[in-house]
Amino acid sequence: MEEKLHVVIGLEMHCELKSNSKVFSTGKNSYSDTANENISPVDMAFPGILPVLNKYSVEEACKMASILHCDITKYMLFDRKHYFYPDLPKGYQITQCTRPVGINGYIEYDLSNEIKRADITDIHLEEDAAALDHMHNTSTIDYNRAGVPLLEVVTEPCFRSAEEAIAFLENMIKIYQYTNISDADTKRGQVRCDVNISLANENNEYVTPRVEVKNVNSLSNIYNTIKYEEKRQKNAYLNHTEELVQETRRYDEESNTTIRMRTKVDAIDYKYFVEPNIPPYEISSDLLDKITKEIPELPLSRKQRYLNEYNLTLEDANTLIKNKEISDYYDECIKLGIDKIQAANWVTVNILGELNKDNSSIKDFYITPIYLKQIIDSINNNTISSKQAKEIFNKSIVDKKEPKEYLKENAQISDESYLRDLINKIVENNLEQKQAYLNGRTNLFDYFVGQVMKETKGKANPNMTKEILNEVLNK
Repeated sequence: MEEKLHVVIGLEMHCELKSNSKVFSTGKNSYSDTANENISPVDMAFPGILPVLNKYSVEEACKMASILHCDITKYMLFDRKHYFYPDLPKGYQITQCTRPVGINGYIEYDLSNEIKRADITDIHLEEDAAALDHMHNTSTIDYNRAGVPLLEVVTEPCFRSAEEAIAFLENMIKIYQYTNISDADTKRGQVRCDVNISLANENNEYVTPRVEVKNVNSLSNIYNTIKYEEKRQKNAYLNHTEELVQETRRYDEESNTTIRMRTKVDAIDYKYFVEPNIPPYEISSDLLDKITKEIPELPLSRKQRYLNEYNLTLEDANTLIKNKEISDYYDECIKLGIDKIQAANWVTVNILGELNKDNSSIKDFYITPIYLKQIIDSINNNTISSKQAKEIFNKSIVDKKEPKEYLKENAQISDESYLRDLINKIVENNLEQKQAYLNGRTNLFDYFVGQVMKETKGKANPNMTKEILNEVLNK
């Protein structure tokens, strides 16, 4: 009987923080397509340079540690991690080992509408390395990224599938974006992951050594990495196709495989010691109070509110929380008194449809929640029809005019006396069609509706028109 194995995954998620300058220098922290544009003597490790800690990055790191329910350190301390790479001019990286920002945390995330929990080993602040670009017979180095504040979240080996790992990362990316700690743009390399993968048996005993796949730079590649390593390790363990050792590998997009880089080193091999040029920085309770008050309602909480309190569909709730600005727009609609379901329908269908045409931001969208309320209120009080509402919506966007400027000229006719007189007149002028209708040609009902709409230029209240027509035709 074949031994039952399952994959065990731990993640080291690196995310670049937003700040005007880098974490230990005055170099500009900004994405640029021009190589080596945002650098300083500190980033290049010139002789005699000294690091200076970026206070803003420390506060943002503490904010994320608080979100992750970590025990936050009393004194911020930094260490040197020694290893030589061409992308680290100093020959070491300033990071945290002795006293990370936070330890022993957790975060809940959602997978297929099921709440799961990820346990956090630690979260620490460090500097990013430069970017290497490998070509056919040469490599180039872009130091723009060197020294950018980097927050690393290290999880316990708590994921049991690629799907769980991806759901956790998607939730983390949303949190970074909701809190404005980071843009968390994977296309710009602002989020990268080291993926640790092993196999365990039914008794949760490890049967293969841990393999670390370094710097995987997109969610799809992380998913493919886990799937490939799970298959490779199972095949090697069960069929003895290759020796499994503790090692570091990299993901190769072209072959969709992982490739050995080196046997894995342990923490002691990095020869950590406390960074002597950065004194300990106290994290006061007042600072933590200030930081926690800045944390907005996070995506998972909003989703649960949309589902449980607002009774939205799962699809609409997921669509609304994808982007904080969209979610904020929707919440503003609710504060103005717009019906929760109607607001969700308009935002997810009409508004997102317009934004997706040119990939624009809702911050620049002409129809504000107040303008949207003008339209929806007019539908609900039967001033305009749903069709007219969409026409006014589109006109307002094109002409940059408030919807109320179009509402009077497009107002529905809901005067029952007027409509009854008009309908009686139309039926009397179409007695042959009336008789055919009474003889069973029920589709002629739409003919009479059309005649009413023609006479009123489409402004007759459709529901009232149908009620009166039904009464008059079936007298």
